[in-house]
Amino acid sequence: MDFEAVRQYLLARPDAWEDFPFGGDVYVYKIRHKMFATLAYRDDLASMNLKCDPEEAMALRDIFSAVVPGYHMNKAHWNTIILDGSIPRGEIERMIDRSYGLVVRKLTRAERQALEAKHGADALYR
Repeated sequence: MDFEAVRQYLLARPDAWEDFPFGGDVYVYKIRHKMFATLAYRDDLASMNLKCDPEEAMALRDIFSAVVPGYHMNKAHWNTIILDGSIPRGEIERMIDRSYGLVVRKLTRAERQALEAKHGADALYR
């Protein structure tokens, strides 16, 4: 997936929105007030940070050379995915969905319930 395809997929998640709290060159994707992804160009290569379960984060780093500890993030809970074409689209989408779902689960109960009522649990926790 390239930068624009990833951007469109991130924005397609229910109630996701784009923000620029770190400047115009770092796209930040949020659900409610919580960040679930960043997307940027660094060294002429697109990359994104995604939240991840610590055990899964380590496994993904072992499987894919384009998955490294989160750049400027908590290394246990975030991975950086380098969008160099080496990771299949379906796997990138799965990682995005997982990050989004992890963040939704940490929202307040009222926020979660409102999202579930609006979109259905299946759309939120793929």
